[in-house]
Amino acid sequence: MKQTFGKNERLCSPRVIGRLFQRGSADVHTFYLYPFRVLYIYDQQPLSPLPQVLFSVAKKSFKKAVDRNLIRRRCRESYRLHKQPLLSNPAGSRPSYIAFLYLAKEITTYDVIESAMKQSLKKMGKMPSAVPKKATDNS
Repeated sequence: MKQTFGKNERLCSPRVIGRLFQRGSADVHTFYLYPFRVLYIYDQQPLSPLPQVLFSVAKKSFKKAVDRNLIRRRCRESYRLHKQPLLSNPAGSRPSYIAFLYLAKEITTYDVIESAMKQSLKKMGKMPSAVPKKATDNS
């Protein structure tokens, strides 16, 4: 499989992004793995066959756009190279939408980001799907 990160893998839909960041939603699953907070949703009918991903770096922590862009580039590259464990699962058992929020207060090295990304993707790949199966009525 080609190791690309195309437009169809980028999360751009404002409606889906709103669902990801909605407080108290039962659909959104989350975990922390330094330097990331990972939010993800399992969806019955996703917009794309591949998981759509969003990378976010807080302007409050990094005032200069150059620094935010550097961190986002490192995160995207790490995801692009190590997304295979996540994609090896069938479409129903992997998250449809994922947001990686960078929480560290300093710029970390690529090695730190890469190891956290590997662990995050491995963890999401092993998690069972939280999508409830629709019951069929035979009456």
